[in-house]
Amino acid sequence: MSDPLPVLDDLAAESEELEALVAELSDAEWKAATPAEGWAVAHQIAHLAWTDRAALTALTDPAAFDAHLAEAAARPFTFVDEGAEAGAALPPAALLAGWRADRAALGAALRAAGPGTRVPWYGPPMSVPSMATARLMETWAHGQDVADALGVRREPTARLRHIARLGWRTRDFAYAMNGKAAPEVPFRIELTPPDGGALWTYGPEDAPQRVTGPALDFCLLVTRRAHRDDLAVRAEGPDAERWLDLAQAFAGPPGTPRAPSGEAA
Repeated sequence: MSDPLPVLDDLAAESEELEALVAELSDAEWKAATPAEGWAVAHQIAHLAWTDRAALTALTDPAAFDAHLAEAAARPFTFVDEGAEAGAALPPAALLAGWRADRAALGAALRAAGPGTRVPWYGPPMSVPSMATARLMETWAHGQDVADALGVRREPTARLRHIARLGWRTRDFAYAMNGKAAPEVPFRIELTPPDGGALWTYGPEDAPQRVTGPALDFCLLVTRRAHRDDLAVRAEGPDAERWLDLAQAFAGPPGTPRAPSGEAA
């Protein structure tokens, strides 16, 4: 039976690629510091497993997810880190096996969900495709943290199209998270895909303001995995220029931005 949601295939592929990156690591490498302050490689994988479990609970047991949300509200500044810390304390083999099982169960539940299913989440409820896209974005972004810690350069793939589209769609959300009103006019986004083929485009073709550049750089920008000064993403127009300093494709506060490397794109 063919998959009605291609993003689920891409989510599985992204997860498998990250698992292959960490599967043979030594104990010392699992403890290697990543760019996220206080988080080692193990914390990154533990966070993905923790969030996959939360998403599975939200999809299959809304009452239990309500209790989970109540815990999060009671400890808003420590809840996520506590989950990552607990997972990172496991032996690497157990952590990896747990993540594999959690993401497989979530993938199966997402595939089985009805077309009109709305999944409760930390913000507004999400459709099944939106949840899958959000999980792919997080997997890729935390995978970038792992790759940076290990000094590995990952080859970008066409899976980035999901993250690029999410980055475009969350424009107004990014303004709101920074306490600012979003511009009334839409932007045009034109990105060069990893294979150098036809541009990935979003927004009206005749929009007066636009953002251009490599899709990889745009995805690094909207996941806040690199400083804008290190990326070849360009804005035309004052509002688009401002957005590039605020853009984020993930839920929650903006967090601490990456420092520039000093090597301008």
